[in-house]
Amino acid sequence: MGYRSVKQPKLSDVIMQRIEEMIMEGTLRPGQRLPPERELAIEFDVSRPSLREALQKLAAKGLLVSRQGGGTYVAETLGDGLVDPLLDLFRTHPEAQYDLLEFRHALEGVSAYYAALRSTDADRKVIRARLEDLERYHQQKAFDKEVSADVEFHLAIAASTHNVVLLHMMRALFTLLHQHIGDNLQNIYPKVDTRKRIHEQHHVLMEAICAGEAERARKAAHDHLVYVEEALLEQGKENTRVERALRRADLAG
Repeated sequence: MGYRSVKQPKLSDVIMQRIEEMIMEGTLRPGQRLPPERELAIEFDVSRPSLREALQKLAAKGLLVSRQGGGTYVAETLGDGLVDPLLDLFRTHPEAQYDLLEFRHALEGVSAYYAALRSTDADRKVIRARLEDLERYHQQKAFDKEVSADVEFHLAIAASTHNVVLLHMMRALFTLLHQHIGDNLQNIYPKVDTRKRIHEQHHVLMEAICAGEAERARKAAHDHLVYVEEALLEQGKENTRVERALRRADLAG
């Protein structure tokens, strides 16, 4: 009987695989700068030539890029292949926002469910921190930062599912989601009671996840998006009434 020899993997391939895992699991994010080679070599306990070879292989695969002025970064375009040009139409056609809300129901409901089941203490700490950021920017009336913090809150929940496909699907939709949440907040945030309800819903969602109550977390995500949809519908009706009244006033004048 013949036996195949067992070959030791090249050290650079082992390093490359570890960095790929860090990108896939979200530890390294698109656009993030890697530590200098010397620090990385110490971190991985490898020689700098082996590390450099691994980085070159990752750059050849399109996962890392070097920028002018120095530094190696995770490719910013990572995940763009998941984004079809059709998604750009969703941003420019308001009627599609309700379809996107339906999609968010499915995606964020699953995220909340598995986050409650699988999140670690570290994950829950990040979720709480993102919610604190969201509330701080709201108090400061820093609208753009508040929108970004809202998205980061939902992405932190997705990351805590420890499902890399789910996380990167959410990340791939980041631009669209950012626009969608921004539009929603601009449309319904003028009402103080609406703002208060949304913040309360975020807290309920976070607490359900931190308590490990999967079904309650899924329901909290569902209830939040139902409320947003109802608020948008009501705001749309109100805008129609205002426009109608203005037309009547113009005719009367």
